[in-house]
Amino acid sequence: MSPEEIRAIELLGRAPYGRIATSMRAMPFVAPARHIVSDGGVLIRMHEGLGHHQACSGSVVAYGADDLDPESGTLCSVQFTGTAELVEPTETERTAFGPEPRTVDGEPFAPVYLRIEPQFVTVHTIDYGRGGDSASRPLDHVT
Repeated sequence: MSPEEIRAIELLGRAPYGRIATSMRAMPFVAPARHIVSDGGVLIRMHEGLGHHQACSGSVVAYGADDLDPESGTLCSVQFTGTAELVEPTETERTAFGPEPRTVDGEPFAPVYLRIEPQFVTVHTIDYGRGGDSASRPLDHVT
């Protein structure tokens, strides 16, 4: 693994949620997902009921996650692409995900898991300054 890939995997370990993107019936979509880092890859837990996993499995997907360090005011953003494969996680991996949501869009949560081996990795850092938080700063008004 390259130093950037190692750094990306490290950063993913600090940000438990991200977004998976691919296409479904020729239309792009982005869906939220819970992830863990496992054996140098990324294991994603999604809701089976939406069917997004079917579009992802066997396809090249993009995955991104962000982590804002409130102490330093630095936002780290990780994006990678790789092929997603349906998997059955180990009991240790299931435990690492933590509690499952009760519902997704009003229906009972049914987990499905995908493994992605990162192929192309990008890490961006955005520095807001010590104690900074983009969410608490006023937006510039553009007319």
